[in-house]
Amino acid sequence: MSTNTPAATATDAPTAHATTAASVAAGPNPGATSAASEPAVTGRSAGAPTHEAKTPVHQSDAAAGATVEPSPAAEASVRTRRGPFALLAPIGSLAVAIGLWYAVSYLLLAPARRFLVPPPHQVLQVAVLDWTHLQPMLQALALTAQVAIAGLAIAAALGITGAVVMSRARWLERSLYPYAVILQTVPILAIVPLIGLWFGFGFTSRVVVCVLIALFPLIANTLFGLQSVDRAHHDLFTLQKASRWDRLRKLELPAALPAIFTGLRTSSGLSVIGAIVGDMFFKQGAAGIGTLLDIYRSRLQSEDLFAAIILASLFGVAVFALFTFLSRLAIGSWHASGRS
Repeated sequence: MSTNTPAATATDAPTAHATTAASVAAGPNPGATSAASEPAVTGRSAGAPTHEAKTPVHQSDAAAGATVEPSPAAEASVRTRRGPFALLAPIGSLAVAIGLWYAVSYLLLAPARRFLVPPPHQVLQVAVLDWTHLQPMLQALALTAQVAIAGLAIAAALGITGAVVMSRARWLERSLYPYAVILQTVPILAIVPLIGLWFGFGFTSRVVVCVLIALFPLIANTLFGLQSVDRAHHDLFTLQKASRWDRLRKLELPAALPAIFTGLRTSSGLSVIGAIVGDMFFKQGAAGIGTLLDIYRSRLQSEDLFAAIILASLFGVAVFALFTFLSRLAIGSWHASGRS
């Protein structure tokens, strides 16, 4: 017979608070206090503590079968040992990608058609090291970054708030969630003309495109996190007669944080895509990186086109890394996503 301690889940932190609250509410009964301080035991072992005390062999089995959580120091040591390998993997894949790029340029394309895929060193020399080519790209990227950040901020506010509203009642979810799905499935290119007519063909319309593209992952992930709280944790809050506001603030939102940050990381990349798509269709005002991509394509400036694509990709990676860092700060070590 063995007893297994459940692995840490997204709701472990609220469990600790709720268990403590339940222990305090149980009063000075020494037997109850002792039971609350013991590790969680499930199955038949919960009903036969005396038998286990008389059979140390069974206790050894239980200890062998128990899931042991690694300490933060051990995890830090593992991460330190993995550090060089974690860096070598992306560097190696980058070297392979550059090698394939050279192979396509020199082995697959004839010299007359090499402008379709110019070799990496030519892109670096013509588009990156020449300030007259690089400067307009950086200025356009700065505008695209403003559009993406504004769109992501609005999408996060609308998505998280909408998910919280849907989680309050089943009829609210059934009333609103289908329209969120429809919003996700409508091709954004099909409604671009309407967006232009309603909001103009400048900065505002670009932000609207970002919001439409980045909104659904935030709604879906936040709603999933809010609804994934263990029923036993809700029962503990019910025993404490917690209000709906306290239940949302102290239990559901903390438990949903890993899912919310997953939605933010997904939507951060989508917001960059939305900003570039918006630049291509709404060209009033200063040019964004999407506008430059369209210009370079029409002029067959392949080196500048490749450089602009790489800059936009690096910006997307930077936004993703930022939200990964914020996720670790907010979640800490109580969830696997904060320790990875």
